[in-house]
Amino acid sequence: MSATDRMEATAKNVEGKMQEAAGDVSGDPQTKAEGKSKQVEAQAEHAKEDVKDKMKEKID
Repeated sequence: MSATDRMEATAKNVEGKMQEAAGDVSGDPQTKAEGKSKQVEAQAEHAKEDVKDKMKEKID
């Protein structure tokens, strides 16, 4: 996984955590849900790249 991809996924995760917290504080369930969704997307991106890394290791 390139460092850029990992940084982007991590940034999306942090953004999601902040959005979830903002929704929690403001009492807005939609904002909270959108934040959680971003976190799930970031986790999926990390998992996808981890699989790609493992496949590359097997090939090399």
